[in-house]
Amino acid sequence: MALGARLELRQGQSLVITPQLQQAIKLLQLSNLELDAFVDAELEKNPLLARDEREGARQAEQTPEEAPVSDRFDDAPGGAAEADLDARHDDLYADAAPGDRATGDAGDAAQVATQGSTDGDAGGSVDWSKASRSGSFDTDGEGFEGALTREKTLAEFLEDQAALCGFNPAERAVAFALIGAVDEGGYLRTSITEVAERLGCAEALVEAVLKRCQGFEPTGVFARDVPECLRLQLQEIDRCDPAMDALLNNLELLAKRDMAGLKRACGVDDEDLRDMIGELRALTPRPGAAFGGEPATSVIPDVHVREDKLVGWRVELNTDTLPRLLVDQRYHATVSRGARSDQEKVFVADCLASANWLVKSLDQRAKTILKVSSEIVRQQDAFLAFGVEHLRPLNLKTVADAIGMHESTVSRVTSNKYMSTPRGVFELKFFFTSSIASSDGGAAHSAEAVRHKIKTLIDGERAGDDVLSDDRIVEILKEAGIDIARRTVAKYREALRIPSSLDRKRAFKQAC
Repeated sequence: MALGARLELRQGQSLVITPQLQQAIKLLQLSNLELDAFVDAELEKNPLLARDEREGARQAEQTPEEAPVSDRFDDAPGGAAEADLDARHDDLYADAAPGDRATGDAGDAAQVATQGSTDGDAGGSVDWSKASRSGSFDTDGEGFEGALTREKTLAEFLEDQAALCGFNPAERAVAFALIGAVDEGGYLRTSITEVAERLGCAEALVEAVLKRCQGFEPTGVFARDVPECLRLQLQEIDRCDPAMDALLNNLELLAKRDMAGLKRACGVDDEDLRDMIGELRALTPRPGAAFGGEPATSVIPDVHVREDKLVGWRVELNTDTLPRLLVDQRYHATVSRGARSDQEKVFVADCLASANWLVKSLDQRAKTILKVSSEIVRQQDAFLAFGVEHLRPLNLKTVADAIGMHESTVSRVTSNKYMSTPRGVFELKFFFTSSIASSDGGAAHSAEAVRHKIKTLIDGERAGDDVLSDDRIVEILKEAGIDIARRTVAKYREALRIPSSLDRKRAFKQAC
């Protein structure tokens, strides 16, 4: 073969991942909070985007979502736009389409805002009823009164005590460094060596300050482990004798309910041991838990499922979590006429293309979530009607084949998405469980349903003689048509944080 430069013409398919395609794929797996943050960033960057605050449009868009599961997507094959995003996404995993499909098209005319939708914002009037409440004394929000009534956190409570403790400047710096390393439970999550190296002081100074800080309220704070926390509380009431100290050093035996081993370690009889254990139960293993911390963030469902007597289960999108954006074409026309240089024209054109693509991607994201959720409800209708024992085995491929999408698309859609059902709020991935074969050749059983059955059997134990071993649970499940190994039962039991049959039998004896 001759070596040299020459021209060749070849035809082939290749995948081009454009920024628009990357954005569409990213939107699929974003949670509600992440999507809001992303949309806010786009609103700041793109002057042609605006939020749709019209109540009429919001109510009008709720109607098509309220369709029964049985006939929601009967017209899906006829809509090319609905399958566009999934087709582009599937190109990442299958060489099915050329790269020129992954370009940003202009959005539909129905998604274009009129000038009237932005004139209200551009006017000089201000709605003071919606203004910031931080400077108002007659509001019901978190204003001046809310700041006064807010509960102190554990760190603030400890800092107040440190300020009154008479520390010199060096000791004060060490004390505040130790307070910063205390977690919500009141435990010190750093070592003396680390604090000394970070502050450039002697370990003896840190040790001395820690001893004084361990005298702060609530009693037990600044402990480095559970035995030390309990020991500080016992020292406060002058009950830390050698026998109690030995009990604190052998808490693992207490967890196993090995009373014989505890009696040998502590050198006491049965009555004294019961009294010592009773004193331990009166203590607080998490002294900092009584203080206010950061409020827990509630889960906002993306989809609502409710029962309809006429059509069965009805799946609806939670419209409150969906950002509504509009593209202001009149403002675009005004800016385009004022653009003089080529750079300005290119910027305006890029903003319009990006805005149209984002609006289209958000709409397609909502449709895809609704489509996947509806298929999950179809597959798991028995769970919604009768409970977790009727949860069916389900995987991503089953849902993907049923709705004509790729498995990776379904995986992204079900990440960080929640469904509100009459039985509670569940993550979409909760409905995907592995299968366990049936011993009689019937339908397979869901792993989640088997775990629930194991928990039900153990909860039914009432006396020490009725404690079920793992082998006995295997026999009971096989009689019920579930073919499962003993090690699988043990794994499920440990995942449910249920002790072994020996530990449960000891607990029954101790209770008696």
